Amino acid sequence: MPEETVRSLSVDGLRYSYRLLKRTGPVTEPGTEPPSEQLTEPVVILGGALQGMHGWPQMDGRLGPVASVVTADLPGMGTAAPLPPGPSADILCAAVTRIIDDLDVPRVNLFGFSYGAALAFRCAQHNPGRIARLVLGGVPAHISDAQRAHWQRATDRLAAGDRDGFATLVTEALMCLDPDRYVARRDLAYRYVKRSMLHAVAHSPHAADSVYRSLGDRPDFSGGLSGVPALVFTGEHDTVTSAEHQRAFAGTIRGSRFTTIRDADHWVVLEKAEEVADLSLRFFTDRPLEPAAYLSSVPHQECVPDRSSLA
Repeated sequence: MPEETVRSLSVDGLRYSYRLLKRTGPVTEPGTEPPSEQLTEPVVILGGALQGMHGWPQMDGRLGPVASVVTADLPGMGTAAPLPPGPSADILCAAVTRIIDDLDVPRVNLFGFSYGAALAFRCAQHNPGRIARLVLGGVPAHISDAQRAHWQRATDRLAAGDRDGFATLVTEALMCLDPDRYVARRDLAYRYVKRSMLHAVAHSPHAADSVYRSLGDRPDFSGGLSGVPALVFTGEHDTVTSAEHQRAFAGTIRGSRFTTIRDADHWVVLEKAEEVADLSLRFFTDRPLEPAAYLSSVPHQECVPDRSSLA
């Protein structure tokens, strides 16, 4: 069995914890063949606002043989201390840096999904030397006024005590329900997401605050990034932020790659869990992406112009 450790840390007086699943192997003995898959730096996973440290079993299984896997309950999530009022991005970035320091490694691979993609991108901007590779999925790069109004209606339902109405509106906002677009496991995903939302608001002290922050905090995806190999991916039917907007965001990361996964929407990590894990494995071990049959678009290399040459 892989060795699992949960470690407690604090940042700005806020307690939180991370879970380390040490690499399971294979270990090469003297005189034996080398492992079939290249080993890589630890993979730190940053999920959505209501996703905690125990929500990534598919990543554990697929990445475990080649890397240690780290998941976390950062401040404001799971069992961690609540965040103080106001912007939280700098506190959360500091919390991620503390995890990297505690791992006692020079660099990590960083995987960020949805809300976690904004945090992962900011961490890479602030401390690119500590990030070996960056994978960002379901990036909320463009949220419309209509979407914010929908979220506001959801929070109003929650404030009024209508948990079921809140969970229904949130689930509808995060999924593609267009019957003309095929989404794998759509019905299963819908039930799972709604049930998870109901469970969160009933049992998590952070659920309501996380929803309110999603309205008040506008993730900053400006400023670009260079010096970190990066992959941006999304479900081809993502209705939270379209593939076109996410491709445009990928274009701000020098040399990044962008691709879409077929038959999936924003909840691609649920509908295509094994495929997302495989895509991450390929990128984190510098293997080709193109043979993957689950990709609905050929991975495209983005290029950021050298602004100095335009002066």
